Amino acid sequence: MDQTADTPASEEAGAQEAGADAAAAAAVPSIEEATQITKARIVAADSEPQNWLSHGRTYSEQRYSPLTQVNADNVDELGLAWSYEMYTTRGLEASPIVVDGYMFVTGNWGVTHAIDARTGEELWMFDPKVPGEWGRYGCCDVVNRGVAVWEGKVYVASFDGRLHALDAKTGTPIWQVDTVNNTPPYTITGAPRVINGKVIIGNGGAELGVRGYFTAYDANTGEELWRFYTVPGNPDEPVENPHLEAAMDTWSMGEGYDGPPWWEVGGGGTTWDSMVYDAELNTLYVGVGNGSPWARYVRSPGGGDNLYLSSILAVNPDTGELKWHYQTTPGDTWDYTATQHIILADMEIDGDMRKVAMQAPKNGFFYVLDRVTGELISAEKYTLVTWASHVDMETGRPVETPESNYKDQTQVVLPGAIGGHNWHPMAYNPDTGLVYIPAMETFGIYADAYESYEIQERWWNTGMKWDAYYDEIIRTLEAEGDLPYNRGVLKAWDPVKQKEAWAVVHTDHWNGGVLTTAGNLVFQGTGDGKFRAYRADNGEQLLEIETKTGIIAPPITYAVDGEQFVAVLLGWGGAAITAGDARTASAARYGNEGRLLVFKLGGEAEYPEVIEKNLDIPEPPTDVQLSAMEIRKGGQLFMGTCALCHGALAVSPGVAPDLRYMSEGVHANFKDIVANGILAHSGMAKFSDLHTDEEFDLMYGYIVARAREDRKAALAAQEGQNGG
Repeated sequence: MDQTADTPASEEAGAQEAGADAAAAAAVPSIEEATQITKARIVAADSEPQNWLSHGRTYSEQRYSPLTQVNADNVDELGLAWSYEMYTTRGLEASPIVVDGYMFVTGNWGVTHAIDARTGEELWMFDPKVPGEWGRYGCCDVVNRGVAVWEGKVYVASFDGRLHALDAKTGTPIWQVDTVNNTPPYTITGAPRVINGKVIIGNGGAELGVRGYFTAYDANTGEELWRFYTVPGNPDEPVENPHLEAAMDTWSMGEGYDGPPWWEVGGGGTTWDSMVYDAELNTLYVGVGNGSPWARYVRSPGGGDNLYLSSILAVNPDTGELKWHYQTTPGDTWDYTATQHIILADMEIDGDMRKVAMQAPKNGFFYVLDRVTGELISAEKYTLVTWASHVDMETGRPVETPESNYKDQTQVVLPGAIGGHNWHPMAYNPDTGLVYIPAMETFGIYADAYESYEIQERWWNTGMKWDAYYDEIIRTLEAEGDLPYNRGVLKAWDPVKQKEAWAVVHTDHWNGGVLTTAGNLVFQGTGDGKFRAYRADNGEQLLEIETKTGIIAPPITYAVDGEQFVAVLLGWGGAAITAGDARTASAARYGNEGRLLVFKLGGEAEYPEVIEKNLDIPEPPTDVQLSAMEIRKGGQLFMGTCALCHGALAVSPGVAPDLRYMSEGVHANFKDIVANGILAHSGMAKFSDLHTDEEFDLMYGYIVARAREDRKAALAAQEGQNGG
């Protein structure tokens, strides 16, 4: 008998639907199959535009997507598709990797999440279990910028300097290597890159006194293959790399200096972020950071360019040999790192097609280099700059101004140490020919260099006097009523004409990285809790979504089953903990709950609830009274030790606790927390090695005085509003 003849139509339809679902499921690659990312796949990334295969999508790291389903005509229809909790209130900076419907993204410390990119379902999570006290050694929070995926493995560097290779299916560690030999204050916040079967990673820690390097490891075994030191070590010992022979002559202690030599202080030159690869030239380009200490008057009092600080390096990734270098800030003394995002592109300049590398480093100049030879093609100011008048095109060197010299007196210099552009990735759109820079207009106080310098082991070693720094802030506030130049600007920059095409000014200076697409779009999140889209050609705002949580991470876009998604991490922090504007940052007004938001056209998922904080300062203890001189001394100590995390003038932007709001229990246990580290497990390490009991009392008294002052001002303002 024909069994199907008597099958009801509904059952037959159901069977057909089930068969279609099974066929569709069979067509979806497994996570093991999907994550077989190779060099050939990344080189040909435009052939699979639905994926985001590497840190900047392609090896050139243009952060440009060819996807057009979401475009300038319909971007205002974006709605939430799904959200994912990141289980943190610290800064989130990662670029997710997405391949065939699987997403890999990091939170703080190097915690790694694998997620179904269609639905937001968690597949696995890996926690490297970094000791909380290691948080003390981060210049700019316990952040992480992402993973690399290669041949079925996920590579992530944890904050304490370990590099982990994980099974992409399960998150189970395959191998682990300690890249810093368990030596604080080294940290890692950057994303690894995999090139020719080698995992390449740098590190951070220059502010606290380390010597920079980056290292290549075998992607299968974790074996170290080569290491590139960026600054020379002890001149009485053999150099580790041939390029250091040339560098040695650019460092000088001079005559009569009795302070510690640079190789004891560390020298700096950490490579904590930017790396980009040209497969055709087989060249890796790496950005190098600032010196340790900042002040070259202390670090290298005899003068010299101090190679390879603040430089772009072109390196053979197979051997670690230097091909060429270009130094953006010779003898850097302002923390003008060149670790900012580097973009590779081919473009016509003066009638010729040039292979270029582009960078907008902290120092405020936009550089276009020939990436084959390292020749400087052009350099112009993209933001407010006072430390140098221009870059001399014959020598390639900036021409410094007198006001940039703070050897013997405190100076206000633009940009500040936060830079005209920091780590937040910029993007290049080949359709418009424009680079979109998350730029800033910031000022910096550089306060007298020490004549006799002493190393503060495992703490900030800038070579500047913190007491003079504090006094200048107070003087400026009293004279001007506010601190100048503290805003962000999304700037569309023409790299051929070297001029601004359009700009959008933000209320806060510390905002997210940038994504651009073939849909004539630029996406960026902001510190005041907005996610926006603009027309890439003219800057017209087309979309604004209020997230109520600050954004510093760059968005990405991908597609699954023919549907385009836009994803971005929420969670403010990073270096803005030091310099953030607490009046505008959403973290100061709302909670800073870390989340991943993913949007699509017509998305109707419900947004997570965000609750406004109670900003009433509680009454501080009345039995703590300091003289004006003691408050000044306590403020100087606070700025040099605590402001890094808890905010200038004891006003937190909202990520680390605002100490003006301390509870009775925290007041009672202040010294045990700060000096003895009873909360070290949560990241509040002990600082008994830096200060005496008397100094801790002065810092505590300063915090109480600031709480009392701001509470009084707030109550007076409320009375005024109520007509009192």
